[in-house]
Amino acid sequence: MTALDEPRTVTRPRLAAAPVVGAMMALAGVLALTSSQYGYHRDELYFRMLAPAWGYTDQPPLTPLIARASIALFGDSVIALRVFPLLFAVASVLLLALIAREVGGGRLAQALTAWGMAGATLTLMFGHLLLTASLDLVVWPAALLFAIRAVLRDDGRWWLAAGAVVGASTFNKLLIVILMVGIAAGLAIFGPRRWFASGRLWGGVAIAGLLALPNAVYQITHGWPQLAMGAALSENNADEVRILMWPMLILLVGPVLAVFWVSAIVGIFRRPAWRPLRFLVATFVVVVVFVFVAGAQFYYTAGVLAVLTAIGSVLVAEWCRTGARRILVFTLLAVNALTCAVAALPVLPVRVAGEVGVASINSAAADQVGWERYTEQVTDAAASVDAIITSNYGEAGALDRFGVDLPPVYSGHNALADLGPPPDDVETVLFVGGQGRWADRIFERCDVVGTLDNGVGVDNEEEGVPLTVCSGPEGSWDELWERIRHLD
Repeated sequence: MTALDEPRTVTRPRLAAAPVVGAMMALAGVLALTSSQYGYHRDELYFRMLAPAWGYTDQPPLTPLIARASIALFGDSVIALRVFPLLFAVASVLLLALIAREVGGGRLAQALTAWGMAGATLTLMFGHLLLTASLDLVVWPAALLFAIRAVLRDDGRWWLAAGAVVGASTFNKLLIVILMVGIAAGLAIFGPRRWFASGRLWGGVAIAGLLALPNAVYQITHGWPQLAMGAALSENNADEVRILMWPMLILLVGPVLAVFWVSAIVGIFRRPAWRPLRFLVATFVVVVVFVFVAGAQFYYTAGVLAVLTAIGSVLVAEWCRTGARRILVFTLLAVNALTCAVAALPVLPVRVAGEVGVASINSAAADQVGWERYTEQVTDAAASVDAIITSNYGEAGALDRFGVDLPPVYSGHNALADLGPPPDDVETVLFVGGQGRWADRIFERCDVVGTLDNGVGVDNEEEGVPLTVCSGPEGSWDELWERIRHLD
């Protein structure tokens, strides 16, 4: 059958419940089994500290609120913090299978989507840890599923649902605005342009704007902190991100599933029934260009990649005409999942992880190592100081979680800086981390009294940083705090 002979409308098969639910259960099992390995991630320690608020310097309020809710419901443990990410990851598998079904994928395509994405790096990593990206596992596929339904079913009511998802998502990340820009650009470039005359599309935009209003007001009334945060991320990360983002287009899903999303882009332009989906390609390009220009975080492409992978599964399923091809594809997906697990999960014994240089392939796992030992070392070094100042929120969070009978702990990092400096009567402080290397510029005397060592050879951000005791602040703490506070 040539492209011209292909059907010009999509037939939606039934949901393949058995393989999809099977993949969801397998993913839940893997995430549950690994949830207690190593320890807290630095971001989880940070979220655990933040009191409920309208917003923060570096993010909207939802993820820290999820952390608080997790602790209230399940107890103050690392496992408790990871219950909701697990649920988000499992739900994302279902949403992606629904996308495969929506574009015409039958039982095999839905199975490929579900089992493939259950083993993808982005699903495993963001499902294992409580990160702001964890909720994105659900939000981006949901918004794009509703947009796809609007154009394929010619039903504008789905734009209202998409707008509700986008607006609600602003309580977690403002990045979702880039998705809206991408969809609008895609409709303008590839169509169907008639949607711009639809009251329901604009109704969806209005719903998104109304739900986003509290966060917009927060940004306006607080001097647009998200722009400052984005600028700081770009300044610190841009060069690295602009290099890493290209291989990460493959590594976020794994090399096998990268074939799926590339196939989807080609198929969207070749298949008449998928012509209304061409806006997705422009959306993908907009997100990639944004990541490159902003230089913020390389994983911001993850949501669109997952959706394109689901669409590509339809084409891969059609290629699997014989049993041998099916066995080959599922074998490759199993290998893909194993390699992604090493890149995303703490699957290696921690000492082995140190020996093989885990930080070079799994920095998220490395950032879960050593916090209790670091706290013990800080406690020993802080015996004669008035206060502790940590260089980043991970260190502050570890001291908050594991420290006992410590002097007051302060940090100039991100939202913790807004809690203020030590009182003016503080004369001697312990700097934890990199800020101790230049603290002698603002204190009369500074002495390195130790270095952090996790004892297992894992090279993370804290390993080998100094513990520096400084005395005689040269200025008021309000003045010094402006030099200590920082965004990144």
